Amino acid sequence: MLFFDGKNEKEEVLRFNTEGISLDLDRSYFIYDDCIDGLQKLLPALKGKIELVYIDPPFNTNQTFAVSDGRASTISRKKVGKIAYEDTMTKEEFLSFMYKVFVLLHELLSEDGSLYVHIDTKMSHYFKVMLDDIFGDENFKNDITRIKSNPKNFDRKAFGNQKDVILFYSKNYKKNIWNDVRIAITDPDELEKKFPKIDENGRRYTTIPLHAPGESSINSPTGQPWRGMNPPEGRHWRTNPAEFDRMDNEGLIEWSSNGNPRIKKFADEHKGMKIQDVWTFKDPQYPIYPTEKNLDMISLIVQQSSNINGYVLDCFSGSGTTLLAAIQNGRKFIGIDKSEISLDVVQQKLSEHDFEIIKIIK
Repeated sequence: MLFFDGKNEKEEVLRFNTEGISLDLDRSYFIYDDCIDGLQKLLPALKGKIELVYIDPPFNTNQTFAVSDGRASTISRKKVGKIAYEDTMTKEEFLSFMYKVFVLLHELLSEDGSLYVHIDTKMSHYFKVMLDDIFGDENFKNDITRIKSNPKNFDRKAFGNQKDVILFYSKNYKKNIWNDVRIAITDPDELEKKFPKIDENGRRYTTIPLHAPGESSINSPTGQPWRGMNPPEGRHWRTNPAEFDRMDNEGLIEWSSNGNPRIKKFADEHKGMKIQDVWTFKDPQYPIYPTEKNLDMISLIVQQSSNINGYVLDCFSGSGTTLLAAIQNGRKFIGIDKSEISLDVVQQKLSEHDFEIIKIIK
């Protein structure tokens, strides 16, 4: 467990006195308010109803982020242009603040919900300990490395920094929404490598064994002989051997010259490659809001861990990219931010979409 000045116990964080917001649960909303106050106001209507939370909170950089002439300054130590937000808390203040945020997000998430926290490597280990405390370490799913930029050539005595981190947690380890989004193989060389053979109809394919790891029980069909062959020791047939007869009759089993059968897998039936835990998604070169993130990356998260018409929440909405990714993929969104620049950018970016703005800060 992580201890730091200003840490609140979970019960204390949830012991607040604020009036909830009245919401139509068929609509999307941008709430112009402080993060914690906004989350507390959402609890009466949305506790246990949010399927996905993606947040890109401040990274505790001790910097000021500004916008000038419609373009975001990534980092500005001087107050040049209009301030989008200031990331100037002490480490203890920041950790105490984020602990409260994580507790509230845990309450808002549905039983099949997921949390993705985008952070840099200087703070990610602190966040991991806090999230293990609040969500339970059994609900930690992935530590995703995101390649964010081209190689760096700084003068400092350290390796170049090309990456940041996304921590992925579920509310319940075995229940989280998982749509098994895959990546299609489009590169011809990669396609040829994975499917090196071509049949008489010109279809690319590869072959896999009829057996798989693990032994079946003695009475299971997948452990019984097929055409006089038993599965190798420590393995079992992938399916009932009767299914192999059907596949063989349809030409879906290839026999080697020494009589070894293998199943044909065709490229045009391939679901795509499973997504791994190292991603390359570079952020916009000319952002309209500081630290604006890659839309394709957030769309992937939305597609993977939420359902059509489900609620996606981002309580550090910033550029509104999460909100746009949600609505473009048929989800509803709840966005929270107290930055006037964020409010303006969200209205601009989502001008063609239906959502309601609730202004708590006047």
